[in-house]
Amino acid sequence: MNIINLETVSKAYGPKVLFENISLGLANGDRIGLIGVNGSGKSTLLKIAAGLEQPDTGRVTLRKDCRVGYLAQDPPMDANQTVLEYVYAAAGEGATLLSQYTLASLQLEQNPNDANALAAVAELSERLTTLDAWDTELSARTVLSRLGITTLDAQLGMLSGGQRKRVAMARVLIEKPDLLILDEPTNHIDPTTVAWLEGYLANLQGALLMITHDRYFLDRVVTAIIELEDRQLHSYPGNYERFVAERIERERQRAKAELDHRNEVRRELAWLRQGAQARTTKQQARVDRANALINQERRQERGTLELESTGRRLGKKLIEMHGLNKQIAGKTLLQDFEYQLTRDDRLGIIGPNGVGKSTLLNLIAGRLQPDSGELIVGETIHVAYYDQSSSDLNPNQRLIDYVSDGAELVQTGEGLRTASQMLERFLFPNSQHWDYIHSLSGGERRRLYLLRTLMRNPNVLLLDEPSNDLDVQTIAILEEYIEQFNGAVIVVSHDRAFLDNTVDHLLVFEGDGKVRHFPGDYSAYREASEREQASAKAVTKPSTQERPREEKPRKLTFKQQRELSELEKTIASLEARQTEINDALNSAGSDYQAYNRLSNELEQVSQTLEQSYERWMELSELAAAS
Repeated sequence: MNIINLETVSKAYGPKVLFENISLGLANGDRIGLIGVNGSGKSTLLKIAAGLEQPDTGRVTLRKDCRVGYLAQDPPMDANQTVLEYVYAAAGEGATLLSQYTLASLQLEQNPNDANALAAVAELSERLTTLDAWDTELSARTVLSRLGITTLDAQLGMLSGGQRKRVAMARVLIEKPDLLILDEPTNHIDPTTVAWLEGYLANLQGALLMITHDRYFLDRVVTAIIELEDRQLHSYPGNYERFVAERIERERQRAKAELDHRNEVRRELAWLRQGAQARTTKQQARVDRANALINQERRQERGTLELESTGRRLGKKLIEMHGLNKQIAGKTLLQDFEYQLTRDDRLGIIGPNGVGKSTLLNLIAGRLQPDSGELIVGETIHVAYYDQSSSDLNPNQRLIDYVSDGAELVQTGEGLRTASQMLERFLFPNSQHWDYIHSLSGGERRRLYLLRTLMRNPNVLLLDEPSNDLDVQTIAILEEYIEQFNGAVIVVSHDRAFLDNTVDHLLVFEGDGKVRHFPGDYSAYREASEREQASAKAVTKPSTQERPREEKPRKLTFKQQRELSELEKTIASLEARQTEINDALNSAGSDYQAYNRLSNELEQVSQTLEQSYERWMELSELAAAS
């Protein structure tokens, strides 16, 4: 029995029809990746499945008692809520009590003589035991830790956009819904966390429906791809790699059918041009059929997104960086950084959030100045910067005006093209050219911003998370553009497939201003990192071959009972210290030495805390089995 069924569903906004009479069903174990060009209605379809929007026609039916979890691209949040309050809010009474218990425990840790806090902890502990809700707490802590959220009592308004997205992700995963609906879950998440999420979702109980541009993620998670194209759904069993192969075959068959159709149109046109007249009923029928074929041909003309690089002349000197240093809010992002950009550079920049990747692009683009050091830009350099914020998009400007402001005429490989022609080449039909930018979907805005960026005809291209919010087709075409681009390209990205397909050298930002060079793409870097980690473990791990492995006891020994009790205190203490360190970091200001010391301590505390969680989980499972 399906968990959800969408039957003959249609949806339109004014004259724009997104989809019509589509049907879709998901059963337990289905993990579906929904793809399609930006603006085709993917996010709207997810909202209809989640019950947040209603279809114009058709119906949506859910299995009885089905729980639905939905993650939006930009989840709405109360800025005054804490992380714990938000995460637990959707998980019922037990989760509410857990939030209160955690906060009371933190208060008790800070003031062990607080009688009210002690009484609250005791009462809440008893109620949680009665509700059998401790597993929810363990699940919440584990998921939050894996997603890199450590400051549980922080207000949501104080978090970055990426942190808020991860908190929202934690909330929807902790709910353990029967149907999980995710809209671009990998945006703003680093590759290590994405790899963990892949494993989590691959073993998901229930059904999954998601939109993502991450092709590696699709390959490793989904059981089928569904493409929303021309207002209809097309299903492809298997992962993304299989989808590509089957879609190529489908396109080949469609091209053959279109060729046959055009040949028939030509024959009928030739017959009409000979002056054929409808003297008989049979001839009239042929005239009508010929006109119908011609009209159908006009209706079936399909837009195809095309990118071309003509490039500007490059001199011998491009961009040189010597001894660059940069701090922001007392945090060192670059320290004595050296790099000399060459003509054919395909440079990828990776690393955790907040370590200076975008800062380097802003320095090269001239939006920021280094604290010290020298940045030399050659006279022939023309930089185009595709940033994360689509900074020059004015929502109250019309599409045609926005593109015309960039350039009235654009030189392409086929000659000069007008702004209107360029819009059409980027899949914006003529009927949309006079629309306001605020009417576009998020992905359409990013595609429009990409067009304006590339129309500047640069010879150095800076891309900051270029694949975020773009559809997989546009990403693939952008990759082809970069491959034949006559100039240097610098890319900041978490998209592993995009990095593998576009760069041949990496700058690995490790924090505290440290940047490591790696000659190769992302997959080569990951393999090298895994070999390094395996070698390190082989050196430090004691030999276990000298004695046979002991079977785990069926129940806790007295020593393990004491360890479990002590672990709970240790975890509470470590969590309290985490909070103290984060508060101190926020107050460190420009005291670099203090900031560096606290950052190192925070990393050590976080590692110890995660190890304590894992041991607590192991002992708790033994206790539950006894």
